[in-house]
Amino acid sequence: MNKFEVVLIFNPDLASNTLSNEIEDFKKKLKSQSATIINEENWGLRDLSYNINKFKKAFYSFLQIEASGQIIKELNKDLNQSENLLRYLFVKVNDHQELPTKIANEKK
Repeated sequence: MNKFEVVLIFNPDLASNTLSNEIEDFKKKLKSQSATIINEENWGLRDLSYNINKFKKAFYSFLQIEASGQIIKELNKDLNQSENLLRYLFVKVNDHQELPTKIANEKK
């Protein structure tokens, strides 16, 4: 199993329950493909560095997971079809960073 850090960037116009459902669906997909969720952080509504689909802000969600590389390829297909997801990023890491992250600490 490889270690990955995942950042999901969602449409800022989503209702809170829709956003929660999107994140839960993603976690269910991970678990159904035998991936393990180590940690999770909700970074909330944040400014984007540049406009994406005419949006200046977006909801960010951060997860630390353990999964095989093949699962990531399959998840990419599913994530590309989501209308509420603006961008996503999987980064393979040697060790997960300790939580809370600096971004989560900025909110406080």
